[in-house]
Amino acid sequence: MKLTIVGSSAFKEQMLDYQKKLAELGHEGIVHPDYQAFINGEKQDIWDLVTHGEHAKAKRDNNYIMWYHNAIQNSDGILVLNFVKKGIKNYIGGNTLMEIAFAFVAGKKIFLINPIPEDVSYADELKAMVNEENVLNGDLGRIK
Repeated sequence: MKLTIVGSSAFKEQMLDYQKKLAELGHEGIVHPDYQAFINGEKQDIWDLVTHGEHAKAKRDNNYIMWYHNAIQNSDGILVLNFVKKGIKNYIGGNTLMEIAFAFVAGKKIFLINPIPEDVSYADELKAMVNEENVLNGDLGRIK
């Protein structure tokens, strides 16, 4: 299965780790190439925008939202990496919420590595889009 890996930019290392884990299970994980560049110390001008309060500019200037829309359209589904961020368990931010919606309206499979966060105002929207059986609880072997 071909899955676009989505989640907070703070999880960039995990995105690449999960891409490898998916490959070991016979799946193809799609990760935006800039994450590898950021980890390699490249494109630091863009990463500085992401981390210093100008994330919207980075998204706009580099067409990230459209890239994810297109990647999701060309995938079988998405794998949402939702770990702890800013003290929020199973964090799903605004951009990831949009990517889940892109997948949902396109009829793609939506897998969450961890359960839906309960303490967010959009928990009901997430529950409406994500089938409970696709909450993996860390077990990639459940991807079917």
